[in-house]
Amino acid sequence: MNQRRKQLTLFVDETQSKAIEKIRLTFNPKQYELIKSHVTLCREDELEELEDILDNLLALNYEPVAMSLGPLKRFAEGKGVLIPILGNSTSFHRLRAAILKGVVDTPRLQEPHITLMHPRNSICTDPIFETIKSYSLPDTLLFTKVSLIEQEIGKKWHTLREFELVRDKPQ
Repeated sequence: MNQRRKQLTLFVDETQSKAIEKIRLTFNPKQYELIKSHVTLCREDELEELEDILDNLLALNYEPVAMSLGPLKRFAEGKGVLIPILGNSTSFHRLRAAILKGVVDTPRLQEPHITLMHPRNSICTDPIFETIKSYSLPDTLLFTKVSLIEQEIGKKWHTLREFELVRDKPQ
């Protein structure tokens, strides 16, 4: 059984993540220790042909991705809390399609979001949710790079490689 997982992730830039990380540290310290705030771009089952994916990433000619944040949402029977991405997430889905080109013909529709409290290692209550709602969060986030990350099951995620999102980069 494989004891390592790989994913492609859009990490929230440190200049934009202060309030998000404060919430995570306060109400979900375990998840905070495992991984920084992020939007998962491609899960491990989509990365089985990693060399082809890496080739696509190296050839990628794609501008940074801006995402508008929606109101906080509870999930997993109210135990977890996430920030959904609002509106049309076309640029997110196009980026996924460009990365998975030739590997996954029809990428699944993935709902981009940022998890504040993961139900695997925290439990949200009504008072906690009200407290989290009082934080001032950014309206929009700008993602400028894709990170290939790896985790030994149950341990901290580590960045293996990063790919800048730059339109018209030299070939």
